[in-house]
Amino acid sequence: MNTINLVLTLCSVMSPNSCEERSIIFAADFSLKQCVMAAQPYIARWAGEHPNWTTVKYRCEYPNHNDKA
Repeated sequence: MNTINLVLTLCSVMSPNSCEERSIIFAADFSLKQCVMAAQPYIARWAGEHPNWTTVKYRCEYPNHNDKA
């Protein structure tokens, strides 16, 4: 089982020019490309818990690696 970072680029609803990146780390048995395809439920759950932020983009990566999908 691999650990994957789902990296979200988020912007504040109150200040759309104020953006930052946050990671959701989880164990998965699929590739980075599969992570990108399966990310929507994770993003939706995070967004539901953080209504003051808007997700503007996302990517998947392995921790401590430069590999991205």
